[in-house]
Amino acid sequence: MYELKVEGMSCGHCVAAVTRSLQEVDAAAKVDVDLAQQTVRVATAAPLEKVREAVEEAGYTVLSGAARS
Repeated sequence: MYELKVEGMSCGHCVAAVTRSLQEVDAAAKVDVDLAQQTVRVATAAPLEKVREAVEEAGYTVLSGAARS
């Protein structure tokens, strides 16, 4: 699981865009977006760099990201 600090998310559309982008990388990815904390948690087998790229391609800035257990 990865946890990313993401800038620019503010609404349900943002949640949908990030989720859709991540599931294009890994259709089985489990995505949890917390708008208040500006975090995205992703359970996926994809590498962290691909996860970061997917969020950025959705139009958001990844401030930090790390693997979490």
